[in-house]
Amino acid sequence: MSPAKLRPITATPGAAGVSPGERPRGPDIAEWHPEDAQFWAREGSRIANRNLWISIPSLLCGFAVWLMWGIITVQMANAGFPFTPDQLFSIAAISGLSGATLRIPASFFIRLCGGRNTVWLTTVLLIIPALGTGIALQDKNTPLWVFQLMALLSGIGGGNFACSMANISTFFPKRLQGTALGLNAGLGNFGVTTSQILIPAVMTLGLFGAIGGDAIPLAKDSATLIGKIAAGTPTFVQNAGFVWLLLLVPLAVIGWFGLNNLKVVSPNTGSTGVAMGRILLMYGIALAVSGIGLYLYLPTPNGSGLLAGNGMWIVLPLVIFGTLFALKAVATGEMKTNLNKQFAIFGNKHTWSMTALYVVTFGSFIGFSMALPLSITVIFGNTHVFDPAANVWVHAKNPNAPSALMYAWIGPFVGALIRPVGGWISDKLGGSIVTQVISVVLVGASAVTGYVMHLAYQSATPESYFLAFMLLFILLFAASGIGNGSTFRTVGFVFDQDQRGPVLGWTSAVAAYGSFIAPVVIGGQIKAGTPENAMYGFAVFYAACLVLNWWFYLRKNAYIRNP
Repeated sequence: MSPAKLRPITATPGAAGVSPGERPRGPDIAEWHPEDAQFWAREGSRIANRNLWISIPSLLCGFAVWLMWGIITVQMANAGFPFTPDQLFSIAAISGLSGATLRIPASFFIRLCGGRNTVWLTTVLLIIPALGTGIALQDKNTPLWVFQLMALLSGIGGGNFACSMANISTFFPKRLQGTALGLNAGLGNFGVTTSQILIPAVMTLGLFGAIGGDAIPLAKDSATLIGKIAAGTPTFVQNAGFVWLLLLVPLAVIGWFGLNNLKVVSPNTGSTGVAMGRILLMYGIALAVSGIGLYLYLPTPNGSGLLAGNGMWIVLPLVIFGTLFALKAVATGEMKTNLNKQFAIFGNKHTWSMTALYVVTFGSFIGFSMALPLSITVIFGNTHVFDPAANVWVHAKNPNAPSALMYAWIGPFVGALIRPVGGWISDKLGGSIVTQVISVVLVGASAVTGYVMHLAYQSATPESYFLAFMLLFILLFAASGIGNGSTFRTVGFVFDQDQRGPVLGWTSAVAAYGSFIAPVVIGGQIKAGTPENAMYGFAVFYAACLVLNWWFYLRKNAYIRNP
């Protein structure tokens, strides 16, 4: 369509047109032409950026609520909640699996339900696990299954990434895809660091008075970013959940009045109530399938333990494909038609290549975010001396151990901070070239990190290797952060508007299982006494994906040269 024939954007079908520059009446926009320079300068840029800057804090809260359990469980242990370390780690694993699985239906929400409807409702739903977690943490006698249920519901925050990215991708022209998606994802990812810094801080304050409940004294010392907190100090552990309400409630109001549905992208959403009903149905299905998978994986009494341990590699495909088939089974009418259209992405070979490349970037970022605190605690929290007589390694508490809560936030902070830079560079140079460079960095840094972990785990003074360990992990986070932006740019380049959103959602769903896989793999190798093997395995995977990226997008006769 030429600029001369371009009609201005309008409100919902049947409404009167608007003059150029006039704000649309209502949340629904009937026409959208971001690739047209005149339209973009006149109206598109203003509307797209408003939706972006409402989306970013909403996504930040999603990440924060999703990943808050890594910090909450540490403080639950410090406060004397009557759970074993394995039970506490299972809570974080539940959140990781749930958040990844919910990204599968969330990747289809924008076309089926509309951007405004989706982003607003999925943000509001975060109030449930935030409020429920705060209430559960008020009493140390709260049963384990309550926390496991809240962790399952916290996965809503992980799922929200897929629909948020799919939504923003529809608002911006191709030349700005990397920057816009990098900003949304990068600043949204600050939810990881925000939770790691904010939660320990608010636990020391009675922010909510009598409504927030009584303080719980710490059972042992706790070292955090804000300093050492001595045993016996009254703490408000419940604030870890309640604090997010201070952000979520205002965002619900702002999102309701400031977000838009693009009817050209989602033409058959029906009424707002119908659209939101679809979201609740599809999220409910994914939560149910996640619950079944977790029941098979978790040990008794809250699980069967049938697929515990290495059974993880069976649970993951069962949950992924179980969710997909369940969604198709319940869909009817227009919803079924649209789902079938969305499922067309699985017949495109680039969907699978970009899935692997996104596992390299976001999978690494989120997986290392979950695994780093545990790695610091176990590898550097103990001295390691070999007893030749017994032919075993003897581990004892290290008095010079660094605190995981003081340092674990640095890597995710760097990765999130640099993520928009990756998008900006990729807009200039091409996404696949940037992905290739960071893949080389990830291969080398992973191998060297593994060697450092090997040295530390066989040392009576492991703290002497901590600086090298942290610098290498910061490099890993920085490379994965830049790579997040570059893979988004490649998706925007390779796929058309109809497939771009679903592909972004699907790839982000699979990559998010890194939050479940990385802690299990690294933790298992630490338990076996060979933590370096986990990092060597990651290096091999990165090398394979480096070849994949070259074959698909950089070689002379590549399927799609980028650039």
